[in-house]
Amino acid sequence: MKKVSVIICAYNEEKTVKDVITSISELKIVDEIIVVNDGSTDRTQKIIEDLKKEIVIRNIHLRKNKGKGYAMAVGVEQALSDIVLFVDADLSNLNDEHFCQLINPLFNNEADMVLGQATETLINYSINPFKSFTGERALLRKDIIPIIDKMKTSRFGVETLLNLYYQSLGKIVKYVMLKGLEHPTKYDKTSSLQATKEFIYEGQEIASTVIKNYDLIAKTIKRIVNKNIKI
Repeated sequence: MKKVSVIICAYNEEKTVKDVITSISELKIVDEIIVVNDGSTDRTQKIIEDLKKEIVIRNIHLRKNKGKGYAMAVGVEQALSDIVLFVDADLSNLNDEHFCQLINPLFNNEADMVLGQATETLINYSINPFKSFTGERALLRKDIIPIIDKMKTSRFGVETLLNLYYQSLGKIVKYVMLKGLEHPTKYDKTSSLQATKEFIYEGQEIASTVIKNYDLIAKTIKRIVNKNIKI
């Protein structure tokens, strides 16, 4: 049986990080919890330190904000399990079923990466063009070790990098709907102006990631062309 490491990357999530960590700690399927505090300036680090008195947590504290990609990569480097499950620190209503949906396809060799989308969002899951950017994803640690360094410099483009990488290798990616899971939008967490600025900034980082990793896109195209020729 493969073991599971859950990696939670948090940046100023004092309102939700405790509930997320507590919910995960109650799952028997989880072998270790790694929390990466990405230079938070609120009470996130204090909350994590307090929880460590009650729950076994491996805590990595980054003094400065390094970006989501760097935080995820550091978590992967420290993980001891075969399967790595990334979970955002601002979720609500996490339950056992959600984790089974994300993990079971890997246990059963049905997929190489599983992406979970909260159904409580503004856009219907079935037509959501952004579902591949979800922060809830499970994969085999060994599969992403080769791109750890790229992850560290990708910041908010990290999900795009992972998607491009898996496509280039012809890996099987499965999407699942996590019914009842709530994931607030930026507009729920901050002012409209600030949320819009953050969206624009993230969009730029995603575009930059695509440009920097055009070789992965070219590899995907070549693989598809070769496959069609063989057919």
